[in-house]
Amino acid sequence: MTAKYPQPGELEAIETASRDEISALQLERLKWSLRHAYDKVPFHKKAFDEKGVHPDDLKSLADIAKFPFMTKTALRDNYPFGLFAVPREQVVRLHASSGTTGKSIVVGYTAHDIDNWANLVARSIRAAGGRKGDMLHNAYGYGMFTGGLGAHYGAERLGCTVVPMSGGQTEKQVAQILDFQPQIIMVTPSYSLVIAEEFERLGVKPEDISLKVGIFGAEPWGEGMRAEIERKLGIDAIDIYGLTEVMGPGVACECIESKDGPVIWEDHFYPEIVDPETGEVVADGADGELVFTSLTKQAFPVIRYRTRDLTRLLPPTSRAFRRMGKITGRSDDMLIVRGVNVFPSQIEEQILRDRRLSGNYQVVLTREGHMDIVEVRCEVQREVSGYLSQDLTGAIAKELQHHIKTNVGISTHVTVMHFEGIPRTLTGKARRVVDERPKQI
Repeated sequence: MTAKYPQPGELEAIETASRDEISALQLERLKWSLRHAYDKVPFHKKAFDEKGVHPDDLKSLADIAKFPFMTKTALRDNYPFGLFAVPREQVVRLHASSGTTGKSIVVGYTAHDIDNWANLVARSIRAAGGRKGDMLHNAYGYGMFTGGLGAHYGAERLGCTVVPMSGGQTEKQVAQILDFQPQIIMVTPSYSLVIAEEFERLGVKPEDISLKVGIFGAEPWGEGMRAEIERKLGIDAIDIYGLTEVMGPGVACECIESKDGPVIWEDHFYPEIVDPETGEVVADGADGELVFTSLTKQAFPVIRYRTRDLTRLLPPTSRAFRRMGKITGRSDDMLIVRGVNVFPSQIEEQILRDRRLSGNYQVVLTREGHMDIVEVRCEVQREVSGYLSQDLTGAIAKELQHHIKTNVGISTHVTVMHFEGIPRTLTGKARRVVDERPKQI
């Protein structure tokens, strides 16, 4: 793997600024964003007034804690355009969430917003090791999902040659990578493993794949998954973070020289970590829920938006901005199993301790009487599948059960399947949890 570390003059001045310079810029932009939201969006004016705060009450960055939170419910309740801060005619593009758990969340962008977004994704790709002239294979889905077009515009802004493949058509994806020889791929981590399996099927070894860097987002993934992807594709696997409500991909991104958590582009987004139960701000380094306030968005400002992503703020390393730890899960994705709080990423970590198992898995929850039953379905790697026996599957299952019980704290039934026993996700995000328990009324 060949990393491209930043050279003198490649970074923007703000990426190496002092903390005082960054804080001064944030305060200036935060004052503008609060006033913009208050004056232009009835929802925000009403929320501020009900909380008894006014944009002029922000005298320091810490004062942001006085202002009300914004949640996904508010976004759905104001569907489709109720939270826009500019006339609809000034909105040059719309994106939306999938709406799988309710009404879609619709966001809008002015031309200035699109320009900022492209710049931030370009900054992210550069942080990941990409440079002008590199070829980038974009396997994020195009359409209303922010991933495809967000990555596309940012890659073009950096000066990359973009292959706008989108998701699906795995055989064609691999054929084009072999033919075009791109250096970079942007894709969900789960689908990257599907692409890796197609390379394996063709007998193409990791060292013979042109890709050097993968930029992965749109779903939580841990260090075990990183190691799996890097081993199978022979690349540096970089974590990019974003969400539709805040902008899309490019809110934060890891730097290739450290790979120690996504750097938050704090000149455009003000982060907080709060206690998920009380909403109180916690200190940097403490675990909690990630909250964002936009600093430069015109069409769709967000004020203290509760992302439900669980992480922590970390000090700067490769850039002057703070980093975020790996997303351990979402507060609304947390499973309560026999009184124990469990995140799918915790189970994934235990699965990927065993090199014989792939990163494809499902957690199936059912209930017998009043007892939750947890089945972990996992599958072996292609090279193991040829000599899989009942004794071997039993041994792997017993070992995984022990690791989950010891490290996660729940008892499970483990089903070890042949290679490709778990349904593949060809577009979008992998479905890791199948909860078949009766709904509580």
